Amino acid sequence: MYRSPNSNYEYPCTPHLPMFTRHLNVLGSGWSPSAQASLGWWRTPYPFNPSWWMGHPPWPRQFHHNRNLLVNPGARDIGTWGRSTSGLATDHPRFLFTGFQRALHLSHGIMDNAKTDPPHKRRRSPDDERAGQKPRSSPSHFPCHERQGRESQNSAIPNDPSPWKIQTSPPKRRPPTEIKRQWEDFSHLYKRRSKSDSPFDFSVMSYNILSQQLLQENAYLYKHCPSSVLDWSHRFPNILKELELHNADILCLQEVQEDHYQKQLKPSLESLGYHCEYKRRTGWKSDGCAVSFKRDRFSLVSGHPVEYFRRDVPTLDRDNVGLVLLLRPLGPPGPRGPRGPPGPGQVLCVANTHLLYNPRRGDIKLAQLAVLLAEITRVSRLADGGACPVVLCGDFNSVPGSPLYSFIRDSWLEYEGIPIGMVSGQEESHRVQRLLPVPIWPRSVGISQRCQYESQPGTDAEAEGEASCLTEGTDAPHNEAHRPSIAHGLRLTSAYAHRLTEGGRPEVTTCHSRTAITVDYIFYSAARGDTVAQPECSAAPEQGLQLLARLALVDKRDLWTANGLPNERNSSDHLPLLTRFRLCP
Repeated sequence: MYRSPNSNYEYPCTPHLPMFTRHLNVLGSGWSPSAQASLGWWRTPYPFNPSWWMGHPPWPRQFHHNRNLLVNPGARDIGTWGRSTSGLATDHPRFLFTGFQRALHLSHGIMDNAKTDPPHKRRRSPDDERAGQKPRSSPSHFPCHERQGRESQNSAIPNDPSPWKIQTSPPKRRPPTEIKRQWEDFSHLYKRRSKSDSPFDFSVMSYNILSQQLLQENAYLYKHCPSSVLDWSHRFPNILKELELHNADILCLQEVQEDHYQKQLKPSLESLGYHCEYKRRTGWKSDGCAVSFKRDRFSLVSGHPVEYFRRDVPTLDRDNVGLVLLLRPLGPPGPRGPRGPPGPGQVLCVANTHLLYNPRRGDIKLAQLAVLLAEITRVSRLADGGACPVVLCGDFNSVPGSPLYSFIRDSWLEYEGIPIGMVSGQEESHRVQRLLPVPIWPRSVGISQRCQYESQPGTDAEAEGEASCLTEGTDAPHNEAHRPSIAHGLRLTSAYAHRLTEGGRPEVTTCHSRTAITVDYIFYSAARGDTVAQPECSAAPEQGLQLLARLALVDKRDLWTANGLPNERNSSDHLPLLTRFRLCP
């Protein structure tokens, strides 16, 4: 930027050029003689230094009173003139400078230095001649003020710089590195009962694929991403490639946009051998949850969509949803196709959800989770009074160690005195917050404080039995029945440890310009003898799941080395979670 030796004023765009008068001569073509005479006042070594006029500008008054003289009188209306000068006095020096500079730029552009020639005019192409259009100038010839004026009209560009500052080119992005994730294998910790024993092993993926509509509505979260990687035409092939690469037996997907699901995702997954189930959110949002499973590995027993919205219930006034499926395993594939089921009547309950995001409304998140757990409890109950193994996946919008996470893992939560903004662990504000209400959800919802439907027969007796198991081997006080608390009887544990094996740094499942944390989980019913998980209740059943392997996560340092999320290779702001289980008969 050129600085005048006689003033501290900085020229916004045009340095002192020895050939400045040449630019004015170029402007002369098509200008009126009076306008050309007026331009003669500008022939000075320091044309934009305001210290050389005192009181009035040094040009005739009619020059700046008639704004048409500032542009080519024969040209059409520029369009942006009125918007850029609304509310400004026409005799203000800044207005005059801007107007003259616009005239100078619009007529011929600006010289980069004293030795360059004016930019050449692009020849008409045959298509332009046929269409009767004038050749357009190259975008690189637009001066900085014109580029900023054009960019300011685009609301998608955040933090538009002031027009009185030089527009600097964006920093070059370094080539992204690939996010490397390794498998952690635990299969060697388990022994087969006999050589003829053929256990049923299967894989599960949980993945928030980032709805395109939500991406566009929250564009401020992806300022670090180039626009090319945010387009759905780029993202969908990457997501589909990732699903096909991992080839999981069960897929639990969140933020699945309905039109994309119907037209693209479902047909693609069905061609890969999947059966697909979907539940859209109940409100005006167009995304929902999907569960897909391989047809040669499972058969569908029943499907149960779950809606959390309850009219006139403040803690259940959001449109999030869940989806619960009851699946029957078909056994590992043999040389002549899939074998029969591993055991008589053996089934698996798979649930998928996306809880409310709002970090300040932990009461809503707990109420939504209670509705989902009640449905899982009902679907997973067997005829003999027991329960089948459960796999619970989803985006819970809660961090490890938070009260909501502890409620899922410990099967019990004493919530009296907990601020609603601290339930999910996402809120870092220290301002005074109201506490969780007692009870969290009203009885009119039809769900007990043990997360069971109250209309079911034998609920009270079952709740007492669950409470005895919940207090055994946990830190729950003996008089918990007299304190506000909630509980469930599913005995779930997380498939991930939430800290890296090497270094112990926190794992990350989601990353954007605001945060990099863990909010995605795969919970499962651990069988007795599962060496990875430690079931909280000593009465863990023999029938359940054993964790064989998991695809390790990474920390935020690894993600930002790959340009964050989304990036050129990973097309969601979440990482997929992938595990392998063994179904114990």
